[in-house]
Amino acid sequence: MDEVQIGRVYRHFKGNYYFVENVGYDSETKERFVIYKRLYDTPGPRIWIRNEKMFLEEVPERPDNITGQKHRFELCDELLEDYTK
Repeated sequence: MDEVQIGRVYRHFKGNYYFVENVGYDSETKERFVIYKRLYDTPGPRIWIRNEKMFLEEVPERPDNITGQKHRFELCDELLEDYTK
């Protein structure tokens, strides 16, 4: 995966789903940041940002990788609902 897809749902390796709102840039370094929101109900922040490199990075083998994913976040082709509303 080279770039994140805006307007799509991704699954975190711990099993939760997130909607990618947009991509922003650091004003000094021009580094890309993913702006995303959680799609599950829980107290706490709903909107998050993470640099794109980390968003798409491979995760090492670890016990909390309940999905068995190779990457921290993976695109969910089966979830195409429009979460922009």
